[in-house]
Amino acid sequence: MGNLKQDTMPVIRHMRDFDRRSGNRLERWVFNYRPLFMLCMTLVTLLLGYMAATRLELRPSFEKMIPQSQPYIQNFLENRKSLRGLGSSVRVVVENTQGDIFDPDYLTVLKQVNDDLFLSEGVDRAWMKSLWSPAVRWNEVTEEGFQGGPVMPDAYRGSAEDIDQLRQNINRAGIVGSLVASDFKSSMLIVPLLDKASATGQGIDYYAFAQKLETQLRDKIEFAGDSQARKAGEEGKGKYKVRVIGFAKLIGDLIDGLIQVMMFFGLAVVTSFVIIYLYTRCLRSTLLVIVCSLTAVVWQLGIVAWLGYAIDPYSVLVPFLIFAIGVSHAAQKMNGIMQDIARGTHKLVAARYTFRRLFIAGVTALLADAVGFAVLMLIDIPVIQDLAITASIGVAVLIFTSLLLMPVALSYIGVGAKAAERALKIDTRAAQSRGFGKLWDFLDRFTTRKWATGIVLGAVALGIAGFMVSQHLQIGDLDSGAPELRADSRYNRDNAYITSHYALSSDLFAVMIKTPPEGCLNYQTLILADRLAWELQQYPGVQATSSLVNAVRQITAGSFEGNPKLNSIQRNQNVLNYAAQQASVNAPELFNTDCSVMPVIAFLKDHKAQTLDAVVAIADKFARENSTADRQFLLAAGTAGIEAATNIVVREANHTMLLYVYAAVTLFCLITFRSWRATLVALLPLVLTSILCEALMVIMGIGVKVATLPVIALGVGIGVDYALYLLSVQLHYQRQGLPLAQAYRNAVSFTGRVVGLVGITLAAGVVCWAWSPIKFQADMGILLTFMFIWNMLGALILIPALSHFLLRNILPTPTLSTERTAELISTP
Repeated sequence: MGNLKQDTMPVIRHMRDFDRRSGNRLERWVFNYRPLFMLCMTLVTLLLGYMAATRLELRPSFEKMIPQSQPYIQNFLENRKSLRGLGSSVRVVVENTQGDIFDPDYLTVLKQVNDDLFLSEGVDRAWMKSLWSPAVRWNEVTEEGFQGGPVMPDAYRGSAEDIDQLRQNINRAGIVGSLVASDFKSSMLIVPLLDKASATGQGIDYYAFAQKLETQLRDKIEFAGDSQARKAGEEGKGKYKVRVIGFAKLIGDLIDGLIQVMMFFGLAVVTSFVIIYLYTRCLRSTLLVIVCSLTAVVWQLGIVAWLGYAIDPYSVLVPFLIFAIGVSHAAQKMNGIMQDIARGTHKLVAARYTFRRLFIAGVTALLADAVGFAVLMLIDIPVIQDLAITASIGVAVLIFTSLLLMPVALSYIGVGAKAAERALKIDTRAAQSRGFGKLWDFLDRFTTRKWATGIVLGAVALGIAGFMVSQHLQIGDLDSGAPELRADSRYNRDNAYITSHYALSSDLFAVMIKTPPEGCLNYQTLILADRLAWELQQYPGVQATSSLVNAVRQITAGSFEGNPKLNSIQRNQNVLNYAAQQASVNAPELFNTDCSVMPVIAFLKDHKAQTLDAVVAIADKFARENSTADRQFLLAAGTAGIEAATNIVVREANHTMLLYVYAAVTLFCLITFRSWRATLVALLPLVLTSILCEALMVIMGIGVKVATLPVIALGVGIGVDYALYLLSVQLHYQRQGLPLAQAYRNAVSFTGRVVGLVGITLAAGVVCWAWSPIKFQADMGILLTFMFIWNMLGALILIPALSHFLLRNILPTPTLSTERTAELISTP
């Protein structure tokens, strides 16, 4: 990790006594041409800042949120055009709080909502459903045959007779519980969305669509134009309420939450500033640390915008991490320069000394951080892969801003004289076992057998208990509604209302039956579809099922005067063909135009992990047993089907990701320490933290999902920094001939405060997420804070304890003299 022998570098008070040709080539290029370097850094910052300000967009995408190479998702995407209405959609409920839906004024408001949505860009108008949609029809069997028509009477004028007719049509259409609430106080509009806007050919702007729902519908109808009350999360006090759920609305609420999260970034900056200032008591160097870290964020955002990437609810967290990591590295450079200046070294020489000591160490630590990010590329979900790319860019940028810019800038401004004297005084007091020296003496006890045994046994017990709890960790969502948002969010309140007032949920799980053209009307195909629907209905988590079979049964019975004996699937192909022809008018979403794709749709009571796993198991078993070359049962479509596929990818990636991240960190440690024992000492605290993090997820009721999957990888990749700093110095002194206790005492004296500072600044950068309106960001903030703090404690406590058993007998370097060994022992 570079040359850590600070005491061998001479104190040089004047630049005339310093050899500018000393140091490696990179150091000479950077420091001998400081004005040119600073000019280049300034120009690059201005350019990338302009790119970030003018090109960066908030652009979430439905396609990027799903694992596109997963077989279930591939099945859905291949047959998407045949499954109109099972993709992304929005459900809008208009409630009459002072009456029911059979109020002419209510129906006028509903028509206004219907027309506004119908004309909105991105709406798949042919498949939109509401009481005012011509496609929503009623049917009945009479002595003269079938009769039917649109639910809303053609000649509706709002008269009492029209209202009575509407009431009758609703009952005959059988839409109570689906489009009409069971208490008749509200009705629903189902609004499917296109993949791309027909006018522009570009992807749908979900945020703009969600904003339109708020400003043109909710503000106007529910809040009488008072948008501030709506933004405050209050319930409207008007006669009518508008409730909206669906992917587009969820994305809109997430982006609104992101805008609030931006304010937390300012809080993170202020918190880091206070922590660094309390550590240094030097205003100018503290400001420089913050400026260099913010420069890294500007570079990262500018490069991301330049490459055409956009900000989404996941990647918006990357600037927080980059800033926190940048602060920790910049603070280390400042600490080293401050110590040298305190001993009387010229500020430029001190900057070059610090560069020599810490540049390789910093690059190694940043590479370990990059591993934690890069491993996320293994997760087959584009939004997480984008996060990995943007975060890796940010880590690369830190090499220039924190490792190069920071020491060069400090070589100009230096540190305050009082701050330097204070730092020297703290080190002197620590060497005399006063101040921090008392803490170092306490930590040094963990290198003795008594304390090491107790700590290791305690860690083993904690690990076993954590492992037992972590066995209850589940994949996927554990709560109903939208787990991305808080339970009391307007979206989840709307979802709770719709769930309690409508019989059929919005969690649809569809199995696609694919046949040759006209094959879905084959008798055997319909029989198997009926059997599949029956098996799904046996699971308590399925509310109901729907497929072409239901329509064929009803139409067949209706064709024979409603005879219940004929409410079945007939073998006669002509009867089946006639039933299908009628179904194509009344329910065209039940099969595609050439009758080659037919979905069997299950309405689930929720999308919790347990429900999805059970439904997938039933459907997958049936598909494997009954699929043939001419008749394939393909999983899965619908919102619940997509989420089930995502859970499968997350489950597979969870263990693979951890395996790869630990393998990569192990390799870094072996290269750095050149000792398998030291590598084991560095990794065991990380493993304990990973186990305890999973146990904490169980206790907090957090499942492993897209949002929380990256947490453990990031915690391991960034957490190994502590061990890299502490163990490298400890091994350096042990290889110089010092016993373990003195080597660790010197190591913790040299890096202990820095390790503590790194842990606190990293935690400060993410702990503010806990107050985010976005639930998964709050979960990530709590988990990352836990891992950063626990990894810091593990490094300071477990490393000396494990070193007692694994690193006690490190052989010294043969060339070290006896005098030099004595000198090192006396050096704090």
